[in-house]
Amino acid sequence: MTPPPQEAIEAAVFRRLLEHLNDNKDVQNIDLMNLAGFCRNCLAKWYVAAAEERETSVNYEEARERVYGMPYSEWKRRFQTGDHIALNQEPPAGSKPADSAGRPEA
Repeated sequence: MTPPPQEAIEAAVFRRLLEHLNDNKDVQNIDLMNLAGFCRNCLAKWYVAAAEERETSVNYEEARERVYGMPYSEWKRRFQTGDHIALNQEPPAGSKPADSAGRPEA
């Protein structure tokens, strides 16, 4: 049996990551950013960048809906809590800034 191509495996891992985040909506974006240096919005930016690299058009709101599993405004209203509302995508002090495609700079 031929093993699946790397891209298929990576796509499956991405889908599993989205499923895991969807199952753990109590984990706030600021918590992800502080612990891992990325959040759901970063994933959406990377999704847009990957589409552009493949000459496909996906806007940021479409990518956010894919990552969040619903429109971002709905997710924010239903699941974003307390002090985390002030995140506004500002990275925590000491984290690496992202380039224009949302990838961490070296």
